[in-house]
Amino acid sequence: MLSTGSIAPQFEAPDQFGRPFALDAYRGRTLLVYFYPKADTPGCTEQSCGLRDVKSRIGGTLVVGVSPDTPARQRKFDEKYGLGFPLLADTDNAIARAWGVWKKKSMYGREYMGIERSAFLVGPDGRILHAWYKISPKDTPTRLLEALAA
Repeated sequence: MLSTGSIAPQFEAPDQFGRPFALDAYRGRTLLVYFYPKADTPGCTEQSCGLRDVKSRIGGTLVVGVSPDTPARQRKFDEKYGLGFPLLADTDNAIARAWGVWKKKSMYGREYMGIERSAFLVGPDGRILHAWYKISPKDTPTRLLEALAA
């Protein structure tokens, strides 16, 4: 698991427009990288729209969402809710594995692998400033604002 001071694992993935997004291209900037299980589901929508709604209060911090969805599905999600930040397609779950959020889950007695909803504040030097595993959708924007205010 990543913790404060860990170096953020590098990645490159297509965004909702099919453009490559590489984490190392944003060195020198603060980012919130958040992982969600599936675009346009209730919890993921609450989380993403909450982050959209605080964009004007987070200065130059860039919000980046990551899920196993395809770029086309991410684009529909972005357009439907006017999110306005990169949504990355981690279709092979490589990013989720590297960041320690690809976990065994259970629902109705059935076990499966999936995303553990998590968020990471990455500093300009590429180190983790805050790691929030198992974060609730409604707490993501609040935790981000608290961390940036500290």
